[in-house]
Amino acid sequence: MATESGKSFARRDRLLEIEKKVRGWWDEKDVFRAEPCEGTPKPGEKFFGNFPFPYMNGFLHLGHAFSLSKLEFAAAFHRLNGANVLLPFGFHCTGMPIKASADKLAREIQKFGNPPVFPKEAESVELQPEPEDANSGMPPDKFKGKKSKAVSKSGGQMFQWEIMRSVGLSDVEIAEFQKPEKWLTYFPPLAMEDLKDFGLGCDWRRSFITTDMNPYFDSFVQWQMRKLKDMGKIVKDKRYTVYSPLDDQPCADHDRASGEGVQPQDYTLIKMEVMPPFPPKFKALEGRKVFLAAATLRPETMYGQTNAWVLPEGKYGAFEVNDTDVFILTERAALNLAYQGFSKTPKQPSCLAELTGYDLIGLPLKSPLSFNKVIYALPMLTILTDKGTGIVTSVP
Repeated sequence: MATESGKSFARRDRLLEIEKKVRGWWDEKDVFRAEPCEGTPKPGEKFFGNFPFPYMNGFLHLGHAFSLSKLEFAAAFHRLNGANVLLPFGFHCTGMPIKASADKLAREIQKFGNPPVFPKEAESVELQPEPEDANSGMPPDKFKGKKSKAVSKSGGQMFQWEIMRSVGLSDVEIAEFQKPEKWLTYFPPLAMEDLKDFGLGCDWRRSFITTDMNPYFDSFVQWQMRKLKDMGKIVKDKRYTVYSPLDDQPCADHDRASGEGVQPQDYTLIKMEVMPPFPPKFKALEGRKVFLAAATLRPETMYGQTNAWVLPEGKYGAFEVNDTDVFILTERAALNLAYQGFSKTPKQPSCLAELTGYDLIGLPLKSPLSFNKVIYALPMLTILTDKGTGIVTSVP
């Protein structure tokens, strides 16, 4: 068969015909079925191969095929040598990327309609959750992270709806993907067909998805974790990590819709006690220990501290840390600390007084380890209130 360009695809079509026939024969003979202790040309010789479960927030791609080719070659080699070969296949659906994509679709529908009509100035539209959506008071992200994987792999399209359209889904179908469960039932069967077309020598009876939609796998993971806990191999504890107030859980690197590569920043908090008598604005703080709390990456420089800096126009607050201590800092910093246990009510900052930088200028302070017994809060116009605490120390 020749095309208009004069190229013949006869050899390609012949190979595809042979491939289809062989695949039918494989299915008919169940050649990849693996049973324990079955008689093989080499009794007792076994080979087990597995592949990191691909994540099911879209179709498989050429990278999967490239990596799988190594496993497929090894499995075929051992099978031809007479070994009893087991090659199962799992589909990864746990974690946050699917949930994040489903939530993003729901926000796009809420903001732009169903089907959504996006503004032409798409590049300038941000679709991060609004603070009121998160019920947390968390301000928008301030870090500069890499693009999300979804955006990186979709030619730069920033709307989830457009990403779904680009893979051939209709608007009616896309709306169903607001429910995370839809992703779990839609993409794995399509991936399985692609893998069969690829010729993967898999025992498809041993295929599964993760999450509690698969009660068998879920029970296995629970058993595994309980066993490891009983052996003292794992413990439940706290650690510093990026946290999602919207989902109320840790948000690991690959779980985020954006901000990939961002890690926790370790600061040391410097407590500079406000020395009495308190000014009138501090009336609600009488009887408490009140501190201007500065965040620093260089605590070893505190010996030479000469003063503290505040932003005159900056908005600050006096937040309860416990029954006795009050920190003066920005609301953003107070919220961050509340998620680390530094708040009278966990995850909820308690503000006793709203203040500005002007209310703090001139306050006498006692700073730990400083050679100066008293230092003062002075104005600085270049302070960024979306970094640290909005209170800055000054050292030579």
